[in-house]
Amino acid sequence: MLSDLIKTIKDDRDFKRNITHWETIAAREGSYADFPDDVEPVLKEIYTGRGIEQLYSHQRECWDNVTAGKNTVVVTPTASGKTLCYNLPVLNDLLKNPEARALYLFPTKALSQDQQSELNEVIDTACLPVKTVTYDGDTPASIRVAARDGGRIIITNPDMLHTGIMPNHPKWIKFLSNVKYIVIDEVHIYRGVFGSHVTNVIRRLRRICRFYGSDPQFICCSATIGNPKELAENILEAPVSLVDNNGAPSGEKHFVLYNPPLVDPVQGIRRGVVLESQNLALKFLRRGIKTIVFCRSRIRTELISSYINKRLSNIFTDNSRIRVEAYRGGYLPSERRQIERGMRDGSIQGIVSTNALELGIDIGGLDASIMAGFPGSISSSWQQAGRAGRRATSSLSVLIASASPVDQFVIENPGYFFGKNPESALIDPDNIYIALDHLRCAVFELPFAPDEDFGRQSKELLMYLEEEGVIRLTGGKYYWSERGYPAESISLRSATSENVVIIDETGGKNIVIGEMDRPSAKEMIYDKAVYIHRGEQYQVRKLDIDNKKCYVAQSNLNYYTDAVVKTDIKVLEEDKRTELSGCALAEGDVLVRKQVAKFKKIKYMSHENVGFGEIFLPEEEMHTRSAVFIFSEGSKAGASFDRIPDELKEHVIGRIGSLIKNVCPVFLLCDSHDLGVAERLRDPHFDEPCIYIYDNYPGGTGLSEGIASKSDKILMAAYERITNCSCEFGCPSCIGPDDEEPVTHNKKSRIITFFQEWLGR
Repeated sequence: MLSDLIKTIKDDRDFKRNITHWETIAAREGSYADFPDDVEPVLKEIYTGRGIEQLYSHQRECWDNVTAGKNTVVVTPTASGKTLCYNLPVLNDLLKNPEARALYLFPTKALSQDQQSELNEVIDTACLPVKTVTYDGDTPASIRVAARDGGRIIITNPDMLHTGIMPNHPKWIKFLSNVKYIVIDEVHIYRGVFGSHVTNVIRRLRRICRFYGSDPQFICCSATIGNPKELAENILEAPVSLVDNNGAPSGEKHFVLYNPPLVDPVQGIRRGVVLESQNLALKFLRRGIKTIVFCRSRIRTELISSYINKRLSNIFTDNSRIRVEAYRGGYLPSERRQIERGMRDGSIQGIVSTNALELGIDIGGLDASIMAGFPGSISSSWQQAGRAGRRATSSLSVLIASASPVDQFVIENPGYFFGKNPESALIDPDNIYIALDHLRCAVFELPFAPDEDFGRQSKELLMYLEEEGVIRLTGGKYYWSERGYPAESISLRSATSENVVIIDETGGKNIVIGEMDRPSAKEMIYDKAVYIHRGEQYQVRKLDIDNKKCYVAQSNLNYYTDAVVKTDIKVLEEDKRTELSGCALAEGDVLVRKQVAKFKKIKYMSHENVGFGEIFLPEEEMHTRSAVFIFSEGSKAGASFDRIPDELKEHVIGRIGSLIKNVCPVFLLCDSHDLGVAERLRDPHFDEPCIYIYDNYPGGTGLSEGIASKSDKILMAAYERITNCSCEFGCPSCIGPDDEEPVTHNKKSRIITFFQEWLGR
């Protein structure tokens, strides 16, 4: 069926003319090894009964490393059997040692539930004496007690470990004193602010384990990234052995880079990625191809799924017997479980998701994946492509480029995309904000000795906390001196742990239908905003930030809303300044103020702007890190910028800043929203024109330092993006379309000249 579709679209002229590259990856044979001699016979019998008569070579290599007592990280593609890499040695040891325990950490609840199902199938087959329990925010209180007392394998996530297990470690004495293995799956997810937090969580966990006399061994799994061994060692702060020789077979894979057609060749405007991806998904679904569409935002996820369902709507054929669901953060647990079951049992044929389903969840036999825009990293692209063809069958993946510069850079550089993966994960566990938060947690959990190691600045941070009255030094150790426990106010994934619950007031129901973190709530569910939830449209009646509630009611408007955010930035401290080949690059601390000022009303399907509305909410402040390109007087960049006419300077520097910021994610393993940009014609601190590229998280997460170390590559990529673009005056694919009618100045030409003089091209 898929082969027929591939032949059809290859012969489709309209489709072919938008393909910039079609990569066919041949099927490959597997590399196998026998089960180890010392594996428990019952385990070998169980897996043989499931059709696994031999191990893949990387599974056997992982077994050898683990049984030799080595911390191990396994890096192989999606659907290569990484689960067996840790389940086999862990189950084998737990069968031999009745007191041994194991802790499994997954980044999402969905992945935890999936792993629970996988383990239950193995354990229940032969009634193995290995009680396995998922322990997360959805676990009932009665089951939590049973998990602590009798769980041999506890499946959880870093958030629950941080807020639920470690602050209550005396209740977990039996488990923590006997924990022998800690499995960390999808370790590549732990990058940036999240990875820096998780590294500190592992520091605290190892500290508690040492207190109870255990020294667990770590088994990590990762998707392909540039520095898996380095990342795992940075997270564990211990040596790690790398297993990266994939022995799993794979079916033929087709990966298509697709650039939507131009709808306005003069301005270079292309058809939107939302409409293009839903058209393509419909083409696949109607031919019986089970398909997943990945989107970069919640609103796109809801829009595309609702568009598809409206196009399929037919009461006489039950929507052609095709069921399509959206899947994103903010859904209730019961909704998530229902959708996950539907994907596994085949009752859902199409799914539109954020990157929540990018990870290794078993979502059934999907044939095709569509990426509605570049996911932000090549690693994520391969993860999303790997969601299709998971059972060694043929698969088709299509990356549909949006008009953003980073998308256009990737779509026009297939050699870069399909070549060696250049991305590395950045974490900064000694970030003063993150380390300080987790030091508070560590002191609460166990008294802290002044000479105890907890990162580079632990002594200074302990002194600071003592001065603040949070801890006290008694009998040679620091003790927690406040009433509450600190972990409850520290979120691992966002700047704040506060969530706003969304309440449906339609017809007086008052039912909670979802939740959202506070900063996102200000930008998405402000008063009169349109909120879409599983295809249903609601309008916000009132956002009560103080009480963390948002009241909505069902509506039937012909538009959705999008907030306009204003940003202000101020330098707090300049740490370092480097003279580059054409400008100065400063690094330092900045204060970013964001104000959601108004919102746009955007018509469904046509995506026309049909009006504006006002938003009255307090601003958000963030202390973070920034790299600053300074066009100083006497530098090549400064001299070239001076030659630009005064009436164009503000427009030009804004376009240059956006271009540089949008190219950065190609070279840094981050999403575009991890970075912010601000441009200044005459900055009050530097007294020169400059461009700020800042970390979009409190305290920074190492991204600005990454920009500084890769500035030459970033600037060259920005220059190539604009010079390789075929438009005449600028378009969304490079610097954005010109807003003058008629065009009186060729701003694109000015910016090209500026880059040439700056970079000496």
